[in-house]
Amino acid sequence: MSIRTERVASLLQQELGAILQKELPRSGPIITVVEVKITADLSIARAYVSIIGTPEEQQEAMALLQDKTKSIRKILSSKIRHHFRRIPELEFHEDHLYERANRIEQLLSGVRKSSAENV
Repeated sequence: MSIRTERVASLLQQELGAILQKELPRSGPIITVVEVKITADLSIARAYVSIIGTPEEQQEAMALLQDKTKSIRKILSSKIRHHFRRIPELEFHEDHLYERANRIEQLLSGVRKSSAENV
């Protein structure tokens, strides 16, 4: 990634996080923009989101993001139009890093517990 694409990705991550915080219902799961990757030609931005909630809430939140992609892009355009000639297309992808980290932590605590019992 070039410095420009990194700066653009960082700006998009900040702005998307703020937009999601304001636009999505507060009663649902917690949605966090973990990372934004942007193509070299700045035409497509892939936003990786972490969704904390039940599996049903996670599916509903991803469906909501997919449905509202155009309106989110429009809001994003109004916020950052002075930075770009053309606003990148948005793609939302679920990031499962939190779940994997939680699972690893559970496994490690189980190993610690069993090793403490064996000593």
